[in-house]
Amino acid sequence: MLNIVLVEPEIPNNTGNIGRLCVGTESRLHLIHPFGFVINDKNLKRSGLDYWVHLDVTEYQNVAEWKAQIPDLSRVFLMSSHAKKSYLETDFQDGDWLVFGKESKGLSEAVLNEFPNHLTIPMSSLIRSFNIANSVAFVIGEAKRQIASRL
Repeated sequence: MLNIVLVEPEIPNNTGNIGRLCVGTESRLHLIHPFGFVINDKNLKRSGLDYWVHLDVTEYQNVAEWKAQIPDLSRVFLMSSHAKKSYLETDFQDGDWLVFGKESKGLSEAVLNEFPNHLTIPMSSLIRSFNIANSVAFVIGEAKRQIASRL
């Protein structure tokens, strides 16, 4: 099972869509406060539809609380548009942690400095970034493909 981590998510529709994606891919969702919305917000539930009740989700008050329970920090992968290595060049394993930052700014330098594995999603120079829900879908899809190919 993959672990999807959203650090300080701001937009409830994106978090709801990612929650639905996690249910569909049997991935766990980890949400790190502060949020830009209330977790019971109607938009969050609408985006997640009726799947939210099936979601394996954990909330953390801060990055330190989340980091303290990770068994192997070498399996944490932070997504950043500034990273040099593509997620397509990475060998994913079951149980990996895929970390995404807030929609407006991405991951802070402080968070990026806590982990060595930074990955990017290749994209045209005409855009600054992909929508976070799309980014999560790209990376989960590749990770699940790799994991399934080894079974």
